[in-house]
Amino acid sequence: YRPDVVEALRKTKVPMVRWPGGCFADDYDWRDGIGPREKRPMRMNKFWGGVPENNAFGTHEFMNFMELIGADTYVAANMGSGTPREMARWLEYMTADGTSSLAQERRANGRDKPWTVKYLGVGNESWGCGGEMRDEYAADLTRRFGSYARLHAPGTVRVASGANSDDYNWTEVLMQRAGAQVEAISLHYYTIPKTWEKKGQATGFPEQEWASTLKNALKMDELVTRHSAIMDKHDPKKRVILAVDEWGTWYDQEPGSTPGFLYQQNSLRDAQVAALTLNIFHRHTDRVKIANIAQMVNVLQAMILTDKERMVLTPTYHLFDMYAPFQGAIPYPVSANGPNYVLGDVTLPSVDASAARGADGKLWLSLVNLDPRKAARVATNLSGKANGRLLTGTIDAHNTFDKPNRITPVAYSGRIENGKLVFDLPARSIAILAVE
Repeated sequence: YRPDVVEALRKTKVPMVRWPGGCFADDYDWRDGIGPREKRPMRMNKFWGGVPENNAFGTHEFMNFMELIGADTYVAANMGSGTPREMARWLEYMTADGTSSLAQERRANGRDKPWTVKYLGVGNESWGCGGEMRDEYAADLTRRFGSYARLHAPGTVRVASGANSDDYNWTEVLMQRAGAQVEAISLHYYTIPKTWEKKGQATGFPEQEWASTLKNALKMDELVTRHSAIMDKHDPKKRVILAVDEWGTWYDQEPGSTPGFLYQQNSLRDAQVAALTLNIFHRHTDRVKIANIAQMVNVLQAMILTDKERMVLTPTYHLFDMYAPFQGAIPYPVSANGPNYVLGDVTLPSVDASAARGADGKLWLSLVNLDPRKAARVATNLSGKANGRLLTGTIDAHNTFDKPNRITPVAYSGRIENGKLVFDLPARSIAILAVE
């Protein structure tokens, strides 16, 4: 493991990581990734790049990595091409104590104490790369796999393969037919500036694509609201979690990068998307209790980019670091009223806000100025003092290996006007503040 990556992730208090995917999960045989690394089989990664996969990073490597960064485990099981027996035996290998053959095999491979699998993905994108299933068939398989998961890992949260974006019928069928066999269902949604065929570039884009990207990011609120309403009908006590376990920006392939590896740069625009998305999740914590950005390093909206021995922290990383006080916090209702940011056919609120009482007892406030041209004066009904950090730059400001600190958070504070806190937000900025 790279010590610099491990330390960076530990700093942001990553709560949970999902592995091994993604589309790759439904073509994965867990036995390929255990035992001596030099003896593991070579497979082809048919989904991403068509390149050889030597399985050097397997179950033990992942579980050890989670312990290094202090995160809970979310293991994605193979429902697309696997069997309930294979999934059950993988769970037994990871979690069994005693003298069963699989527990003994784990010990022989270097791990005496059983691991805890806190979350288990029962399939992934079953409507697409996970088997191209009909919703009724996927629901039936979820019941079958879910029952064996409960048998072999009774304390694990089972996450069903949920809807693609606005496929509300998928949620309806899944909740109706398999809601009792899982504790969570997933939702996948990616933010793009233009179309799937021509998504747009990660940097060097015009203001129109800044606006369209933020507009599409805000669609997450509609998706969460409508999927939650369907879940409420079948689960009024809100037992089942809505797990938005794939979200983030997706652009065209970076020039010169390997096809299928999904490498892209990361700019202030991506940090804005992350801030708006996290604020949406804060408004829906009655349902959304799992939310995984995709992905962590070198792929799509990555928090970290590496190149051989070099590492750079992206604006999205800094955004997550700034938002860390919202972990375990109690959300407060917030309303923000003011002028809109308008560009062509796109109309967006100029300022988005979120607030919560942190575990440290402080009131934490998030303020996002979406307008790339105009500063915003935010007058609140709060008193006291407010200090924190602010992230801003040009619309495509990004860090490179040669200039790793081009965009980083800076100290920021509010001021008192007529006894109330006022914040002067620069254009295209994100501020996180502790109010005392």
